Amino acid sequence: MTSLKFGSVCSGIEAASLAFNPLGLEAAWFAEIDPFPCALLEQRFPEVPNLGDMTTLPARILSGEVEAPDLFCGGTPCQAFSVAGLRRSLDDYRGNLSLVFCEIANAIDTVRTRLRKRPVTIFWENVPGVLNTKDNAFGCFLAGLSGADVPLSPGAGRWPSAGYVAGPLRNVAWRVLDAQYFGVPQRRRRVYVVASVASRGIDPTKVLFEPQGVRRDYPTSGSAEQDSAAFVEGSFGAMRKASVAGTVRATGGTTGGGGETLMLDKVCPTLLANCGAKKFLGNQEVFSGKYFVYEGVRHDARE
Repeated sequence: MTSLKFGSVCSGIEAASLAFNPLGLEAAWFAEIDPFPCALLEQRFPEVPNLGDMTTLPARILSGEVEAPDLFCGGTPCQAFSVAGLRRSLDDYRGNLSLVFCEIANAIDTVRTRLRKRPVTIFWENVPGVLNTKDNAFGCFLAGLSGADVPLSPGAGRWPSAGYVAGPLRNVAWRVLDAQYFGVPQRRRRVYVVASVASRGIDPTKVLFEPQGVRRDYPTSGSAEQDSAAFVEGSFGAMRKASVAGTVRATGGTTGGGGETLMLDKVCPTLLANCGAKKFLGNQEVFSGKYFVYEGVRHDARE
């Protein structure tokens, strides 16, 4: 059986290979420009081409020069979003590479569709500071991946630390996770994003969200009901699925009870921006905390 292949941008010393190779995935290519990581990649992975500047990849993939892999991953530079930096966001060329990442993903899917192959699975990582920028960088990034025509908006305030977008092009899920709970001896909170074409790809929610019993395996708050519209997280306590007249409600949790509500209005099948009412309004932003959903919704008077 042919192994699945992945492409990696901002490859660094190639943590992606460390994670994926034991699972049977093979690197199709890397994209790194810093001299020291480039030298290390050449030494450790002499058989894998390093394509260099990631901004050249969309055209090279569309032309057929570069392979369109099964999985595309990368952690674009965080300096433009980090609270430790100047936070120039998309005004910083390094921040703009997050949008180039979307262009590469789109080029890969264009070629894979032409070749009648399964859509690419997309994995992206960055610092939590990307959720709170003056220019709504994360909303621009979500729009690029999901296929929205304009940047998405969380309404008032910052983007919550977990959420899901069902767009015309792809479904996208994100979640803030801390490496200290996954075997790494340091506190390292990062935003992880998984995306894939809605009709023929994977379900990102099944990758990032557990339907029941999370880190400390607390009992589920209430019984699960059918026909859920989303997964809901109650401050890393328990997640359950519920369907109550178009409203998904989380109760329980570990920090004093729930009361968070997600309003889903399925009036319009097209993903549109500025759905300010469709946000998670809970009081339990702990680790992954809040939850945000766009699911074929449009903004209307029901707020």
